[in-house]
Amino acid sequence: MATETTAAEGSSLVFHPMDQFIVKPLFGGEIAWYTPTNVTLWLFLAIAAIFGLLVLSTSKRAIVPTRMQSIAELTYGFIYKMLEDICGKEGVKFFPYVMTLFMFIVSANFLGLIPTSFTTTSHFAVTIPLALAVFLTVTILGFVKNGAGFLGLFWVSSAPLALRPILAIIELISYFVRPVSHSIRLAGNVMAGHAVIKVFAGFAAIAVISPVSVLAITAMYGLEVLVAFIQAYVFTILTCVYLKDALHPSH
Repeated sequence: MATETTAAEGSSLVFHPMDQFIVKPLFGGEIAWYTPTNVTLWLFLAIAAIFGLLVLSTSKRAIVPTRMQSIAELTYGFIYKMLEDICGKEGVKFFPYVMTLFMFIVSANFLGLIPTSFTTTSHFAVTIPLALAVFLTVTILGFVKNGAGFLGLFWVSSAPLALRPILAIIELISYFVRPVSHSIRLAGNVMAGHAVIKVFAGFAAIAVISPVSVLAITAMYGLEVLVAFIQAYVFTILTCVYLKDALHPSH
């Protein structure tokens, strides 16, 4: 994570698009491992949002559901169906884990769209542990369930025999790259969109181009709302695909 920095000497920039990603202590002072920061605050707010949506809004289970209850039920059904379609009935037992991943990421993404908020999923310190958790879960599950048969994931039996060792090396490399691409895709897309909005916001102070800048900000904000959901969806569906590989490793 980045720590609070000052502008470089001689810099002519009035604002810095990346300043919105600086980690700051909530109560001043230096940052240590135990220091509450803006990241800590917005992580807890994401958890609170999930609790409010999935627990409080469904506690009464009205026959005619409220809007929040409808959203919770639709989300539940959406993730359950995705997991069942990709992994089969055997994968349904991992629904709580997959649902938790999706809800955390989508909640953090949408909270990050609130003005003056902090987008926790724009930091690799958040997305890398999420991706590593998926990677380790899938790898351990694959060996526990299939034993040495899990290595069949890297052996392309449908390819010509002479090419199989080469393809096995490629498959092995791509497997270990999974947590890298899994984490960078989420953080990179979220960070890029917020940085672009900040750049357009800087030009809004110039009277001549402010109307264009405001229109650009509006368009980018609408796109970011879509990206906030899509990136959570992509992270979740890739998790389902990786789980499928662990449950059914034959290539």
